[in-house]
Amino acid sequence: MAIQGGAIAACPHILIVEDDVEIALMLVELARDNGFEAMPVGSGGAMDKALRQRRFDLVILDGMLPGEDGFSICRRLRAAGPMPILMLTALREDVDRIIGLELGADDYVTKPFNSRELIARVKALLRRASYGNTPDAGDPNTRLTFADWIIDPKARQVLDPEGAEVLMTTAEFDLLLAFCRNPNRILAREQLLAMTHAGSAGPIERSVDAHISRLRQKIEPNLKEPSFIKTVRLGGYMFAAKVEELP
Repeated sequence: MAIQGGAIAACPHILIVEDDVEIALMLVELARDNGFEAMPVGSGGAMDKALRQRRFDLVILDGMLPGEDGFSICRRLRAAGPMPILMLTALREDVDRIIGLELGADDYVTKPFNSRELIARVKALLRRASYGNTPDAGDPNTRLTFADWIIDPKARQVLDPEGAEVLMTTAEFDLLLAFCRNPNRILAREQLLAMTHAGSAGPIERSVDAHISRLRQKIEPNLKEPSFIKTVRLGGYMFAAKVEELP
């Protein structure tokens, strides 16, 4: 399955994975009314075929699908690349939202949904996925390094100390970038939300915490005693590492 990352296209292409024909057609019409191209498919197999045939900028993924469910598909999509994933499902329990986020979804909307809210979240995900779109001052393309890790904002790449690329969701990348641009500062969950929109799905605390938990799994040498992302009781989080700019 080939998934390509990159800047937002002039007309972003959205792949809608939804087996309810009525909802799928409504989503296609909604996307097109807001300036996007959209293609509906009804299963994981049809999605795989569509992804082999063309490039998409974002996937709207139903959680309840026949055959392979949306959570399994979400895991496969995230393992294949950083393309934004918006999960759409009738499940309302917080635990289901958190599972979706932990499997790699960037955002989560429950049915029935507000059309304006859904489009707003789609636009936010596309903005976050575009090259060089960062909320901080200074050159947005400056590469940063900590403990031999390298973060390249322009290419939206993270390289581990051995030089291997570590795949991250848009939310995970934006969180790491926000931490690296604000090292040794206590950042409340609300601040991290404002910097990255990482908590747009579900309660702020739980969704930001879920993204940070997944980020820790990718960069921390010891999850039981994190050395980079420190939890500050009643405060939030602090990135306890020396961060330097690279030429």
